[in-house]
Amino acid sequence: MNATTLPENASTGPAAGGRRVHAQIPDDKAMLRAAVELTRDITEARAAIYWPDMIASALIGYAALAGAILLQPVWLSVLSGVVSVFALYRALLFIHEISHLHRDALPGFRTAWNLLVGIPLLTPSLMYEQVHTLHHARTKYGTVEDPEYMPLALMKPWSLPVFVLVAALAPPALLIRWGVLAPLGLIIPPLRRFAWERLSSLSINPEFRRKPVGKKERRWFLFQQVGASVWALFAMSTPFWLGWKPLLVAMIITAAVAVFNQLRTLVAHLWENDGEAMTVTAQYLDSVNVPRFAAGIWAPVGLRYHALHHLIPSMPYHSLHEAHKRIATHLAVGSTFHQASHPGMWPLVARIAKSTMGRRPAD
Repeated sequence: MNATTLPENASTGPAAGGRRVHAQIPDDKAMLRAAVELTRDITEARAAIYWPDMIASALIGYAALAGAILLQPVWLSVLSGVVSVFALYRALLFIHEISHLHRDALPGFRTAWNLLVGIPLLTPSLMYEQVHTLHHARTKYGTVEDPEYMPLALMKPWSLPVFVLVAALAPPALLIRWGVLAPLGLIIPPLRRFAWERLSSLSINPEFRRKPVGKKERRWFLFQQVGASVWALFAMSTPFWLGWKPLLVAMIITAAVAVFNQLRTLVAHLWENDGEAMTVTAQYLDSVNVPRFAAGIWAPVGLRYHALHHLIPSMPYHSLHEAHKRIATHLAVGSTFHQASHPGMWPLVARIAKSTMGRRPAD
């Protein structure tokens, strides 16, 4: 059993009483080696798990969405809506897996997910493909070039509720993006360029600008763009022949999905880096594992092991629990690996909120 630990002034997590992670703490090579060597036999994405999980989540979500629109009395409609939120949330989060899947893994899964989930929810996988991988780049994590990072723990207290609640605007924003800006972009090139750079990525960093797509992915991304645009126009037409209720209920449910996901994003990291390139171990400690089984409700598809995911980005979601168990058993309690484990969502929210109320060096 390996007992490697960090220097006291560089550690974080529960064992460190909430001290800030230092960007250039030395890499814990024993932990990095264990993460690779102990998990070699569980790195294959299993179609027998991915396909049924994704399809069942989507179908349950849509059936419950229909129930929320059609059922009476109101309490039954609301209950059906809650089921729809959680099922569609799980189905949508497969976009994260798709961004990491090897091109030859799970043939047809990307296309099926886009047709069944991504395009109907106006969040095609192009919004995460070639974007999320930048978040995992060794020299980009936590810097201005990271599309998925902001130093939230170092910002003003009001920034946290704004960060979460602004996600409720996602449904109308996506309708405008694909149903209005995409068609107009066909005849207005500057608008098309603006929409691609600023409005085609699931990113939280306002400074991020997406680069033009390469020739290799152009046709694949065009398929998704056309599909999302056609579906958005269809959705926008429904009030004229179905009335407003179906669209409004769908937008409320997808807004709830977006807010729930934003809340999960808020506790996926500690958000304590202020633009400096970080070592792999610092990135791990700035990320969060919540090993408790119940965390799978609000962080499904393996995302309750987000710190571990940053150690082994290619590990399929269904193997992360086993990987965490193996590494945690191999490395001593108190080691670097254990310091990224946290008890739950609300203690993490409280920690980040408390940090925003502290003194900032640049204030």
